[in-house]
Amino acid sequence: MSVGQFAYASNSNRFLAAPELAQQPYAVVGVPFDGAVTNRPGARFGPQAIRAASLMLCDGIHPHFNVTPLGVLGDGQDMRLPNASPLPAVREAIQTQAAAFMARHHCVFLGGDHSITLPLLRAARAQFGELALIHFDAHCDTWTDHFGEPSGHGTWTYEAITEGLVSPQHTVQIGLRSSGERGAREYVQDQGGLIFTARALRGLDGAALAPVVAQIRERIGTRPCYLTLDIDCLDPAFAPGTGTPEPGGLTSSQVLTLLEELADINMIGMDCVEVAPAYDHAELTSNAAASFVWTYLCGHIAK
Repeated sequence: MSVGQFAYASNSNRFLAAPELAQQPYAVVGVPFDGAVTNRPGARFGPQAIRAASLMLCDGIHPHFNVTPLGVLGDGQDMRLPNASPLPAVREAIQTQAAAFMARHHCVFLGGDHSITLPLLRAARAQFGELALIHFDAHCDTWTDHFGEPSGHGTWTYEAITEGLVSPQHTVQIGLRSSGERGAREYVQDQGGLIFTARALRGLDGAALAPVVAQIRERIGTRPCYLTLDIDCLDPAFAPGTGTPEPGGLTSSQVLTLLEELADINMIGMDCVEVAPAYDHAELTSNAAASFVWTYLCGHIAK
């Protein structure tokens, strides 16, 4: 093994083999919690799977943006969380650590189940004010309870809106297609937001997505925007390794097109959640997640 190979191997637990986080402007941070899932557990192992998949990106130079995060990116490793504690205590720990990271860096958080997004939004709201939200998901996540539990990975959007963390009129959901009562499925739209279901996006890609991009840009405007990407927005053909797969989803190409075309929005942070490597095949899911995170970072750096 050469010296270069040894250095690469020693950094294999970091996104893009980036150095440990110090003063870099961009940070990747893992949030290894899946205690709020309602179907298949295992997303707590998502951060390391995404990091491992990112090593395939070699020098990290993006073919569309022609930039790399390397040189401005550090890996903050995984948060230390009280995983055996009740959900409110876990969320408090996430929010406290996220606030410290956000005060110094532009952050991408690797989940973890989707319940982690609520404390991340609480931390972001305290720093940036009321936020716009772009939400990729198969599920609306606007249920008012979780099978009798007051909160979980399917209630966080409802909670974020009712807490005033995000502006409902500046909230956009993309890829929704799961079963559910109308009041939950269309909650965001009823509050003045925008929903693009997976059905509405069938067959659209590349230039055909331009009207969708234009509507999202117009809706978000210049408001600080947080992006949350549940990997189950993808069809299970592209992302089998997730806790609640839903057939009929987006393609990897569609998501990449939207991330690339929306890169000029005033993004203040991102998370990528619900990668559950135990159910993955040939690392399809973690590879998609790593590419999405990399594309987000490159797009933000390039603008």
